[in-house]
Amino acid sequence: MFELHQVVKHYGAAVALDGVDLVIAAGRTTALIGPSGAGKSSVLRMLVGLEWPDRGEVHFDGAPLQRARLLEHRRRIGYVIQEGGLFPHLTAAGNAGLLARTLRWPAQRIAARIDELAALCQLPRDALARFPAELSGGQRQRVGLIRALMLDPPVLLLDEPLAALDPIVRNELQTQMRELFANLRKTVVLVTHDVAEAAYLGQTLVLLRDGRVLQQGSTRELLDSPIEPFVNAFMTAQRALQVDE
Repeated sequence: MFELHQVVKHYGAAVALDGVDLVIAAGRTTALIGPSGAGKSSVLRMLVGLEWPDRGEVHFDGAPLQRARLLEHRRRIGYVIQEGGLFPHLTAAGNAGLLARTLRWPAQRIAARIDELAALCQLPRDALARFPAELSGGQRQRVGLIRALMLDPPVLLLDEPLAALDPIVRNELQTQMRELFANLRKTVVLVTHDVAEAAYLGQTLVLLRDGRVLQQGSTRELLDSPIEPFVNAFMTAQRALQVDE
């Protein structure tokens, strides 16, 4: 589905991506993990064409991305960020149907698709008439997911979509998202700092450090066969809950 070939990206003197080679398989959920500044979000922005390599190429379905065809490319991708990235002056339904209205879908078709996706994403129907400030964090995230799914794209990209949520809501949405990904069978690429979340949602994990891919594989492969001590340290760094006696 996606391939990065020796992709290099600088922001001024800072190196964001340093010769990244990466293949992201179609129909699977891939989680990008790593410390802050590792290049996770930069990879995601390369996939949707929000950033362009200084050197190297990004391929989608076997062909290199072209600036002249980026709009067509982006319509095949649903993109979700923290809090859903909603416009505050639009209702939840207005946000969800924005792209469809741009493409001049009939109002009845838009309403029917929003109702379908609200049920799929477990968003209460009465929430569709509210503005983002009137929604909970979990509801805003669901609206962002509905908007990303509106055109039924084959690809979903999610950049730390659950990072700002409280633990109970986050756990609930993780469960719903894993079921959703399994049912939709889309290509999903997820950025997260949370190793447990990556292991729960991702079929393939890609660990980045200093703008390079350090290791790629299943959670079990990274735990059982780390290629260097940092891989094991990162995969096991989260502290387990401890209670003083």
